[in-house]
Formats: sequence, C-alpha cells, structure tokens
Amino acid sequence: MSNTNAAGGGGRRCLHNIVYLFVIGALSVLLFQMGALAILNAIGQTQGVPFPYTPTKPLGIPQIWSFCFWGGVWAQAFGCVEKYFPRGLLYYLCAFLFGIVGPVMVLWFVVFPLRGQPVAAGLDPGRMLTQLIIHGCYGLGVGVLLQAWRRGAPA
Repeated sequence: MSNTNAAGGGGRRCLHNIVYLFVIGALSVLLFQMGALAILNAIGQTQGVPFPYTPTKPLGIPQIWSFCFWGGVWAQAFGCVEKYFPRGLLYYLCAFLFGIVGPVMVLWFVVFPLRGQPVAAGLDPGRMLTQLIIHGCYGLGVGVLLQAWRRGAPA
C-alpha cells in the first residue's frame, strides 16, 4: 500500500486503499480465520464453530458480521505497519505474527475484561492455542490477500 497524504489529491487514493484494506480484512476473517476454526473444530481442538450467528450484545448483530467488521478495522492497522515487514517468505511470517500479537492481545487484555470474562482466555491452554492459531491465520490471510490484490491491481 502506498503512503498517501491529503495534498495533491492523495485523500481520494487513501480512501480507495482504506476500502480495499477493509474488504481484505473482512475476507480474511471469512476465508482464513473461519477456515482455520473449521479445521480446528473438525480435529477436536475446539468446540467453537465457524461462521457463528449468535447475536452480539447490545445490538444483536450476528457474531460473524461483527468479526468481519473488526477484521476490516484490524486490516487498517496491518496496512500501517506492513511497510516495515521484510519481503519474501518472511513477509508472511510477519503477517501471521501480526495476527497473533495485535488482535489477540487486545482480545485477551481489553475485550475479555470488558465482557467480564477472565483475561487471556482464563489461561486455558486449549482456548489460548486456538485463539493464537485462528488470529495468526487471519493476519496471514490479510497478507496473502493484500499481496494478491497488489499483483492484480492496475498500475
């Protein structure tokens, strides 16, 4: 993603990239994160089901759409830091680690306490491992989809 600024019409291009990043983040949730959750569920690692439609509080929005929204938001943060990632295969490792570090730490130490749940998944190793894997796959998915979009984007 190129850096843009408000001068010289950069604001419109920035909006264009913000939209693409948001869509890429939402798609990564649907394809990579939920795909990883489906695999983990199938092998018995977790009882969590992919594509959950349980209503969220307080608005009653299905969980999957909430996950997609937050995936789009986290993709914005990814877009800000990925310029520091090395190129080649290490890029994808950094993308995976981004998913582990950012979203998981916020989930464990901000979201869970706000919901009245124990921090860090209650230190349950199975839940912690599941969350690390699915969020790492989310970050990897954002990296893969962003690179694929760049290769196919017109110059």
